[in-house]
Amino acid sequence: MNNFFRTIIAAWGAKKLGGGCLSTVVIFVVIYTLLGKCNNQPAHAAARPAYLKTQLNRNPNPVKQPVAQFNFFR
Repeated sequence: MNNFFRTIIAAWGAKKLGGGCLSTVVIFVVIYTLLGKCNNQPAHAAARPAYLKTQLNRNPNPVKQPVAQFNFFR
């Protein structure tokens, strides 16, 4: 998150939630810190590629399909 917007949001939240001078400063620091942690972690789902296991259909005795016979010369 952009530091400017992070500061504005934290200041607004501290003004609304804080009762006195010290509690306003503490709430500002808490909100500012929490907003800074929003985008620091990479997306774990996209970090590793998914490997798919596929099975090969290997038939030891395959049945051969008959080939269609076309009579071009009648």
